[in-house]
Amino acid sequence: MPMPQVATLDDVHALLADLPQPDEQARAQAQARDAVLTKPPGALGRLEDIAAFVAAWQGRHPPAAERVKVVVFAANHGVAAQGVSAFPPEVTAQMVANFEAGGAAINQLCSTFGLKLEVLPLAGLAPTGDIAREDAMSEQQMLDAFNAGMKSVAQGIDLLCIGEMGIANTTVAAALLHALFGGTAADWAGPGTGLDDAGTRHKAAVVASAVQRVGEEDDPLQLLRRLGGYEFAAMCGAILAARLARVPVLLDGYMTAAAAAILHAVRPDAIGHCLAGHASAEPGHARALERLGLEPLLNLGMRLGEGSGAALATAVVRAAVATHNGMATFDSAGVSGKQR
Repeated sequence: MPMPQVATLDDVHALLADLPQPDEQARAQAQARDAVLTKPPGALGRLEDIAAFVAAWQGRHPPAAERVKVVVFAANHGVAAQGVSAFPPEVTAQMVANFEAGGAAINQLCSTFGLKLEVLPLAGLAPTGDIAREDAMSEQQMLDAFNAGMKSVAQGIDLLCIGEMGIANTTVAAALLHALFGGTAADWAGPGTGLDDAGTRHKAAVVASAVQRVGEEDDPLQLLRRLGGYEFAAMCGAILAARLARVPVLLDGYMTAAAAAILHAVRPDAIGHCLAGHASAEPGHARALERLGLEPLLNLGMRLGEGSGAALATAVVRAAVATHNGMATFDSAGVSGKQR
C-alpha cells in the first residue's frame, strides 16, 4: 500500500492523531518464548527487551531484522552564513557525491552489515532561509520535504535507519530543541563539526536570536517550518511513515533526535516505535534523549552523522532478534530449567 502524502499541516496532525499501536499479543508471544529459552531469566539483558519491542511494533512473532534500509537526508541551511560551522556550505554537495561514490563511512557500514542505502538531497540542496533573520521554509516547502521523507519508507523492510547531512544543521537542531525544551541556548549549542570555544559561544548566540525571533509558537509543526530545515522535515515524514507501515526506526544522532522531538511535542507516543542507535559526542544529544525517554543502544563517542551510529546499532538489533529466534528452549534442548 503506497504511503499517504500530506497537502496541509492539518493532514499531518490528522495522521498523528490516529497512529497504529504496538501489537501486545506479539509482545506477549515474544516474552513467553524468552521465558523458556536456554538461559537464566534476564541473562541477555536489554537484548530481550529489544526482541519483544521489534515484535510488538512489527505486529508479528517471530520478529525479523534482515531487510534494513538506511536513508540519509541531505540539505543546506541559510544560517550557515552566520559562521556557525567549521566547514563551508559546499561540503554538503561534496559529501553527497562522496556517498554516491561509495567513499563515506556510512557506505562502509552499510556494506559490512548488508544494509540498503539511499541518499536523498532535498530542494536541490538550495539553502533554507537564515533562521536568525527569517523563517526557514514556506509551508509548501516544508510539506514537500515531509512528503519526500514519507515516500522514502520502502515497502517490505524490517527496520529503518535515519541519518542526515547538512552543514550548519547542528545549529538548527539546537534551535529546535531550545524552542521545545527551554533552558539556555548554550545548553543545546555544541561544537558540531569542530568549533572552538569562541565559535561555540557565537553559535549559541545565533541560536538564541533565532528562537527569540520566533517567540511563542503553539504548534510544533510551525516550529519545524520556522526554525527547521528540509532534512528535518523529511526525517519527521520518514518517522511517521515508518509508524504507519509498522517499521521500527533506529535514530542516529543529534539531528534525528531534534526531528523526533517535533513529533514527540505533537504527541509523545508518536516516537514509541523508535530506538536511539547511539549517544553522540554532541553535548546536547544526551540531554535530548533524556527528554525523549530514549536510552541509546551504543555510546562510542561518535559525532559523524550520516546515519553511522544507527547503522552500527543494527548489529545490536539483529543480535537481539537472532538470539530470540534461534536459541533452543529448555524442552527442545533437553536442558533442565530453573529449580523452583
